Amino acid sequence: MKLRFVLFRRGRTFYGEDTTTGKQFSLRTKDEGEALTLLNARNESVRQPVLNLQIARTYLAASDTAISTRTWQQAIDALIATKRGSTQLRWQWAGRDKAFASLRPRIIIETQAEHLLSVLKIGSVSTNVHLRKLHNFCLDMGWLPWPVLPKRQWPAIEFNEKRAITPEEHRRILDREPNEETRNFYELLWHLGGSQSDVATLTAENVDWVDRVISYQRQKTGTMSQLHFGEQAAALLARLPRHGLLFPRLARMHERHRGKEFNRRCKGLSIVGVSLHSYRYAWAERAKCCGFPERFAQEALGHSSKAVHRAYARKAQVFIPALEEYERRPAGSPPPDAFTPKLLATA
Repeated sequence: MKLRFVLFRRGRTFYGEDTTTGKQFSLRTKDEGEALTLLNARNESVRQPVLNLQIARTYLAASDTAISTRTWQQAIDALIATKRGSTQLRWQWAGRDKAFASLRPRIIIETQAEHLLSVLKIGSVSTNVHLRKLHNFCLDMGWLPWPVLPKRQWPAIEFNEKRAITPEEHRRILDREPNEETRNFYELLWHLGGSQSDVATLTAENVDWVDRVISYQRQKTGTMSQLHFGEQAAALLARLPRHGLLFPRLARMHERHRGKEFNRRCKGLSIVGVSLHSYRYAWAERAKCCGFPERFAQEALGHSSKAVHRAYARKAQVFIPALEEYERRPAGSPPPDAFTPKLLATA
């Protein structure tokens, strides 16, 4: 029987050649015995693919007895157990994704690339994100001896474009909102630019009226955030409870439900393309437009905030005055308006 792969040496290094395609490849060794072993393995893999899969399972089972029975559902459960707080809740929601239905009972070691591609085909952007992380988790744990789907073959993650909520849209939402607590919540989001969960769970003890500072620990990162508030925010805070939670009803709601309530309000006003997170983008764009230093915006929203990076990189439109205006101004006088506030209506 003719062998598909043959051995030859070039210099001191051994190479192999595919007699079917003529493609040559290095075996990366100068030892003839090692080169023959590697080449024989390639020939055996072509001759007996099913048998070799069973042999591979036998070898792997020697170090992990559960590898031949472990399913993707077990991997999902193990991954969820490593998470905490809101991250664990997000993974619990992701684990119930309908797109994973065909994958959950499948044995991990028997999974082929087309199985993952079929899940990605019927899933959403969230499916793509979480399946990537689950696949990498299995690789790190040694439950997959090699990637099922090569990194370059994963479909690109394309998020829907996010935009900032405009002042006019914010005013319309406040005018239409009948619930006073919810209306105050949206207004405080506009002033602080915080994430919806952080602002919804603020307490009266987070407010320092002497220095006019709101301090709280971010739920997502665990870092402290401190932000001074002005007259309008102070007037709003004065209407809120002086003890305990500022928004008792909203604090008890899951972030998903707060988001749905906001989306229903926007739908009734024919406002599209925004979410509660759009208030962070709006705050960052307002800061950029009025000349607020980027380092201050980073301290307020978080140094890794995408809202800051997006607004200060390209999203917020600003108009820079002519240099001659700066040259003609009297010494010691304030500079002319360098930034004319003009928020984009769309991202």
